[in-house]
Order: sequence, then structure tokens, then C-alpha cells
Amino acid sequence: MKLSVVIPVFNEAESIHLLHQTIHKALKAVKYSWEMILIDDGSQDESPQVLEDLALKDPKFVKVILLRRNFGQTTALAAGIDHASGDIIVLIDADLQNDPEDIPAMVTKIDEGYDVVSGWRFDRKDTFLFRILPSRIANGLISWVTGVHLHDYGCTLKAYRRDILSGFRLYGEMHRFIPAYAGSVGAKIIEVQVNHHPRKYGKAKYGLERITKVILDLMTVKFLSSYASKPNYLFGGIGLVLMAISAIIVLFLVINRLIAGEHIVRSPLLQMSVMLFILGGQSILLGLIAELLVRTYHESQKKATYTIRKVINLKELANDSQVSTK
Repeated sequence: MKLSVVIPVFNEAESIHLLHQTIHKALKAVKYSWEMILIDDGSQDESPQVLEDLALKDPKFVKVILLRRNFGQTTALAAGIDHASGDIIVLIDADLQNDPEDIPAMVTKIDEGYDVVSGWRFDRKDTFLFRILPSRIANGLISWVTGVHLHDYGCTLKAYRRDILSGFRLYGEMHRFIPAYAGSVGAKIIEVQVNHHPRKYGKAKYGLERITKVILDLMTVKFLSSYASKPNYLFGGIGLVLMAISAIIVLFLVINRLIAGEHIVRSPLLQMSVMLFILGGQSILLGLIAELLVRTYHESQKKATYTIRKVINLKELANDSQVSTK
């Protein structure tokens, strides 16, 4: 088996050499062959040149990808994962706040049978008001919405079996939600406490503006994990609720007419009832169209709607490896 350490880099020229040395030291005792893949995400400092020099000096272990511009951390990680050759993939930041010394213990958990090992920065070395508090709120919200309960979704340091990452593409800020995706297909997930260090060089790349992106991506994750294979349950359910409210309003208007003698047509509630009924019907129709798209997606590409962990005395089918969201 092989281990791939995937590292996104953005304006981290001062950290790269020390990170390289620390990873070499940490992985000496690992029984697997390994590689580190460093992805420069359009850095504006000397990071690209430092990475190129490092790749020339250590070609056996260091692989480098230089992106044309800054695409964001998630896209950089996706590029690294696509080019990784390992059966086990570890994601880690380049800013030296994650500790490579934690990697061997996480790989051991993979050997024990877990599919995802998520790092938990138990003693986080960041400012409380602008980093730790928003992170705790986000972690609680993500855990509640997705049903996959982790203390630290935002910690990049995570280890995955390769097949867990092969069933979906990463967009937006989706890398933090990989455990939620994995949980939706039945992955075995464990969270372990990892070290966290104060930032030595450079400055943090993210602030409170990231919260909006996380909330929007969370909505996407919830839809994909719960309703991607049965979208009419969502759209149709919303439609039925709107039509039920419309019916209740009409019933109220009729009763009010009989008891108080008020005209139904003159009431603004009648217009609201009609609008809700139309919106409900449109939502149901939208759900039916989404159902057709889902069936076209699975049937045209012969994608299975299930995932298999293991087969015994059977030949594994080609489409068994395709990951469905449900």
C-alpha cells in the first residue's frame, strides 16, 4: 500500500522547507511507501519557485502541482487527490499549524478498519472570538444538519481510504464536508485529537466572511446527502405543505363567511391562498423533473444506487465502485 500526503499551498514560502523536513521525520516509521503532493494555489510570493526547487532536490518523495491562478483550498485539494497514487490519502495544511507527527497515528486507525480519520484540534492555538467561536458554532450546525457528529470539521488534517474519495467531486468550500459525504455512504468514521501550533509565518487566509460560504455549501451537502436520489421527497413535500396551507386558508375564509358574513373575494387571504396553491403545484412538478434527471443520471452512466464495502467469493462489478449519495 502507498500513502499520499496532499498539501495545498498559498503564500507559504517560509513554511515549505520546514514542513518538508517535518513530514520526512514523521513518516520514517510508517510501514508504507509514501509521497507528498504539494499544490500551489496561485501563490503571489516565492512559493512556486521554492516548490520547484524542492521537487528537484527530493524527486523520490516530492510531487508538485502549480495551478495557473488562485482557485481556493478545495480546488487545490481536489487537484492533489486526483494526482495522488496512494491507497491512503492524508490532507494537511502547509502553514505548520497542523502537526505531521500526528499522521502515523491516523494511518494506524485506517489500518484498524476505519475509512475516515478526522483530526480534532482539541487545544487550538487561534483567537477565540474570530476563529474558535465561529468554528464551534459551524461545527455544531454541520453536525446537526448532516447527522455526522464531529468536533472539528474545519481541521484540514484528515486521513481517508482512497475509495471513499472517488465517488464525488469537490467544489466551493466542500473539502470540510468530506466526512459528511463519507458518512452518507456508510463510511466508518473516527475522530482523534491532534496537535495544533500557533502560526509561525504569514497570516491566516480566512476570516468571518467564510461563514456565508459554509452555510450555502452546507445546504448543498444536506440536499446531496439526503435527497439526491429522491428529490421529489423534498420538492414534493414542500409543495404539499404549501397546498395544505392554501387549503387551510380557504377553509378559514369559508367559515368566516358563514359566521361573520365577510366577503371571501375582498380578503387578501384569498390571493395568498391562490399563490400558495400555485407555488405548491410548481414545486411538485419541479420534484418530478428532478426525479427524471436522477434516473437519467444513474441509468445512462450505469451508476449503482448503492455502495459495497466488501465482497466475498464474488467478482466485484465495475459499477460497484461508483458512489451514490444514498
